[in-house]
Amino acid sequence: MTNPFADRLRARESLVGAWATIGHPVVAEVLAAEPVDFVVLDGEHSESTIGDLADCVRAVEATNQRVPSAETATVVRASAPDRAEIKRLLDLGVDGLVVPQIESVGDARTAVDATQYPPAGVRGVAGGRASEYGTDVDREVEGANDRVATVLQVETPGAVDDLDAIAALDGVDSLFVGPADLSARLGDFGNFDAPAFRDARERVVDAATNADGAVSVGTLATSTENATTRRDDWNMDYVVAGVDLDYLRDGLGDYLDALDGGGRE
Repeated sequence: MTNPFADRLRARESLVGAWATIGHPVVAEVLAAEPVDFVVLDGEHSESTIGDLADCVRAVEATNQRVPSAETATVVRASAPDRAEIKRLLDLGVDGLVVPQIESVGDARTAVDATQYPPAGVRGVAGGRASEYGTDVDREVEGANDRVATVLQVETPGAVDDLDAIAALDGVDSLFVGPADLSARLGDFGNFDAPAFRDARERVVDAATNADGAVSVGTLATSTENATTRRDDWNMDYVVAGVDLDYLRDGLGDYLDALDGGGRE
C-alpha cells in the first residue's frame, strides 16, 4: 500500500495541517472535514491516552469515507523518542509520526529505528490495527517502512548541532521546527527574531535541502498573522495552521468582539 501523504511530504509539497490537542473524535472529525492535508493528534502536550488517540485516528478515517472532499492524513505526535510508545502508536495504522524531544543524532536514530521493521530497524511485529488485526501482517511488514512518514522535531540545541547527521539518517522524511521550545532552549523564549533562533531555523532548512534523501521542513503557525510569514519567510515546505484550543478561543472571541465585547474589559 502507498501513502499519498508520505509521498507528498517527501516531495516537499506545500501542505497545510491542523493540530488537535483535545482527544475527542468529534474534534478530529470536524478538523478532518475541512480542506486540510493532515491532522496532527497530539500525544505529548495533551491529556490523551493511547485509546483517545486511536479513536481520533478512526474518526479522521471515517470522515474521509463520509465526506467526499476529505482526503486528510492521520499524524500522531509521540511524547518522546521512546521505542515502546512509538511501536504502539504505529500499530494504530497512522500515516505519519512526529517525534519530539530529539536531543542528539543518537535520539534521532533511536526514533527512526523504532519506526522501521527489521532489518532496517527494530519495530516489533504484531497483529494490531495497522495489520488489520493480524490478517494482513505480511503486507504491513513489507510496506510500512516506506508507507509511514517519520517527522523529527527540532527544538533543542543538541538537535541543531547534529542537524546534518540527523537529516542524513535513512528513514527521516521531515524535520519540524518547534518554535516555542526551540526559542526557550536557546534562552530567549518567544523571540523568533533573535539571531540564535534565526540561525538555528536556517540551519534546519539547509540540512534538509542538502540531505541526500527527500527531507522536507515544516513548523507550527500560531496566528493568522504569522502563518504566511512562517511558511514563506522561514522557507517552510508545510505549516500546521494553529491548534484546536486556539480555534475555540478565537472563534468565541470574534463573537464577543462583535457583541461589543460581551461585557469583557
